[in-house]
Amino acid sequence: MPKPLSAIQSYGLAVLAVSVALLAALLLQRYGFRGVEFTVFLLAIVITVWYGRMQAAVFALVLASLVFNYFFTEPLYTLYVTRSELPYYFIFISFASLLAWFTAVRRRVERDLVQSRDELEREIAERTERAGLLDLTHDSICVRDIGNVITFWNRGAEELYGWRAGEVVGKVTTHRLLQTVFPAPLDEINAELLSTGRWEGELEHTKADGGGVVVASRWSLRRDDHGTPVAILETNNDITERNRREHEIRMLNEELGKRAAELEATNKELEAFAYSISHDLRAPLRHMVGFTELLKKNAASLLDGKSQRYVAITLEAAKRMGNLIDDLLAFSRIGRAETRKTTLSLQQLVQEALAEAGQDTGGRKIVWRVGALPAWYGDRSMLRLALVNLVSNAVKFTRTRPQAEIEIACMEQRQDQVVVFIRDNGVGFDMKYVDKLFGVFQRLHTPEAFEGTGIGLATVQRIVHRHGGRVWAEGEVDSGATFYFSLSKPQESDL
Repeated sequence: MPKPLSAIQSYGLAVLAVSVALLAALLLQRYGFRGVEFTVFLLAIVITVWYGRMQAAVFALVLASLVFNYFFTEPLYTLYVTRSELPYYFIFISFASLLAWFTAVRRRVERDLVQSRDELEREIAERTERAGLLDLTHDSICVRDIGNVITFWNRGAEELYGWRAGEVVGKVTTHRLLQTVFPAPLDEINAELLSTGRWEGELEHTKADGGGVVVASRWSLRRDDHGTPVAILETNNDITERNRREHEIRMLNEELGKRAAELEATNKELEAFAYSISHDLRAPLRHMVGFTELLKKNAASLLDGKSQRYVAITLEAAKRMGNLIDDLLAFSRIGRAETRKTTLSLQQLVQEALAEAGQDTGGRKIVWRVGALPAWYGDRSMLRLALVNLVSNAVKFTRTRPQAEIEIACMEQRQDQVVVFIRDNGVGFDMKYVDKLFGVFQRLHTPEAFEGTGIGLATVQRIVHRHGGRVWAEGEVDSGATFYFSLSKPQESDL
């Protein structure tokens, strides 16, 4: 379609076309061609309409009529029109006007067609570009019409399901092709899609090889300018493996929950059993100690040295067993006791633990280094017992040192956690036995070297665990040991 001329160019074209038409008509007339003037001037008008503006076409019509009248209508070389020539002249003007009008309409129609073609080409190019972009993603994307017939099938859909685009586009519906299993009745899903324009859910599909796949499906409804639904964009992501892992995790959690419940029940039974046995043993043990002391007092003169030694060993063993039972009862009570957590001062608890442990120092030379400790949140009596056990442990295992050095401080403090350590320069321990430190009745030294029942550190661990923390130790033989424990603080909203 030629580009329209400017106004000046259009009028110039009208003058030129009519002039050329006049020259051509005169030449044809000179050489004996008669009756062609009409056609020549119509051609000039058509050329003006086709290439120029409508105003120029009207000007060309008027100019051609005047020239035609002047040169080819009797009387010649005047603008006078006789009555007999009026119909002929009127027909010329009418026919020229009609031809100009038809030409203008055709040009406008062709211009509209060209514009529509350009817009269609742009839309096709845009859709082709979008389709190319959709092919770049690994997500499965398809478009279907309202009858569910597939109209677009990207490369991701080919990779996921195994069908090529040429095998499915325009030939089959998605639900039939994929043998879709819906989580709800299809009518309800379609009603939600029509109402909100969207739908999301999990679907079960069958692939080309017969294998099953679970997808997270998202549908988007497309409407035309009048609001009529015309297409559905469907995006599917393979979540088969994710669902399988989630199922395994749920099963493991259920199994873990069962085992945790069984373990908790077993622990309660063991604690109850230990408490009952320990409580029942205390009475006969007191009798054993009492009668042994009476025997030692009243029959000392009748016993020889070996017999007196046997009595002393029996009395000492009975007392040690009594201490063991007392510790076991205390350990069992911690497991069954309810925690009463409040805000407390760890600094003050350490001072109380030092005062209690200091009763057994017997004038020993001990250098205490106590750092700043924060206020915290926990059960005061339990944390005090844990600190007493750790401080007493440090005092006991530095007994062989001419000068004991014991340090207590905070190693790390955050808003929700604090880590406290107790370090000494005592006999230490071999790290390959570190796992035995916090077990019940586990000891790394003989009773003859260091007294104890092997329950103190187990008690510390149980207390720390009930405060959401953990306890661990580092040591080296004959180079001291360091015991750490962490405490977790719940958020203020949980207090």
